[in-house]
Amino acid sequence: MQQKKIWNGTPKIEDFSWMNHGNIGETLNITFEEMGDDFITASMPVDARTIQPFGILHGGASVVLAETLGSVASWLCVDRDHFIGVGLEINANHIKAVNAGRVTGICKPLHIGGKTHVWDIKIYNQQNELSCVSRFTCAIIAKNKLPLSK
Repeated sequence: MQQKKIWNGTPKIEDFSWMNHGNIGETLNITFEEMGDDFITASMPVDARTIQPFGILHGGASVVLAETLGSVASWLCVDRDHFIGVGLEINANHIKAVNAGRVTGICKPLHIGGKTHVWDIKIYNQQNELSCVSRFTCAIIAKNKLPLSK
């Protein structure tokens, strides 16, 4: 079954890669990698920036990857000149520990409404084994309603 295109316009990864500079995405070395008609992917390393004291991927780092993917996906669905997506709720189930390499998140929509979006994000290790599954709800907010930093 052919997937319906969900993005506003025809964005390319190069159009939003700038979003991971000067923030937590850059700190964790999150890299956007692929996008299709109804999904985007990004990866990050499992290294000193993302592990917990016992040497495995920190669950919070997985959540940062998931929320980054969901927020960017929401932004790609709206009129980007006037709206942004901000996190409303996120949950994550950590399924398999990862201690090396990179993990890749795949973000797909569960609901795209006018005021909220709900995303399904699955994170895999380099052996394509499911490591984490997350559901992220994003509120769509007018840019002029938020005190954005300059």
